[in-house]
Amino acid sequence: MRRLRPQNRRKQAERAWRLPAIDWRRLGMTAASIVALAAAALGVAWALDQPVETITVEGRFQRVSALDVEQAVKQRVRGAGFVSLDLESVGRSLATIPWVESASVQRAWPRGLRVHVTEQVAAARWGANGLLNARGELFISETRHIPPELPQLSGPPGTEHDVAARYLAVRGRLMEAGMHLTAMRLDERGAWEFDLDNGVTVRLGRRDVDARFERFIAAGLALVAERSGDIAYIDMRYSNGFAVGWRAGGMRLATGRDTDAHPDA
Repeated sequence: MRRLRPQNRRKQAERAWRLPAIDWRRLGMTAASIVALAAAALGVAWALDQPVETITVEGRFQRVSALDVEQAVKQRVRGAGFVSLDLESVGRSLATIPWVESASVQRAWPRGLRVHVTEQVAAARWGANGLLNARGELFISETRHIPPELPQLSGPPGTEHDVAARYLAVRGRLMEAGMHLTAMRLDERGAWEFDLDNGVTVRLGRRDVDARFERFIAAGLALVAERSGDIAYIDMRYSNGFAVGWRAGGMRLATGRDTDAHPDA
């Protein structure tokens, strides 16, 4: 076995650790190309990212002014470029305008924006001056313009969705029977009652509300249909029947015993 001299071993180690040769010219040309491409990209981005010049507003408008939407967009995009503009942020800001449910914003080449607005649809009044949409959301708490044909819903703060849900459920059943619901109320104690368009109030109370409503449909509805002009209210807060309050005064218990009317009253 041949042994290497110490001097030869050092030369061999130096050759093993020697860095590969670098073509500095080629590396410089590559770096220059990258810089040029980056500069070109920045130049194109700058050329495109110019201020927005035109705004087109689309949608079916009854309560919202297209001019108000346009002015709101102009204020929001002031100083922003066509490319760098945050479109989702603009849409969220437009949704804060009264009667605007949602707004989508798109770029329109070369320096414009296309805005599509969807209006809220009022399904019911809430309290004195509020409005609810079909999802039971209070989208306006104070308004001067309330469509008079809307039903009147009311309840403690935060119960808008629950009251709207019960209203929709009750309304459908009553419409099948040829009656229309005009008001639904939930008081601070959790007691429910509603008004019909013939002026009759139906009291359901706090307990077994769904069962009492079904009992009204099965037993009380026929009496209301026959003598609505004479009846002021139907009180379903009884274990086996209901009470009738007459417009002329007095009350008649249809069936059963009064077991829980006082706690729910």
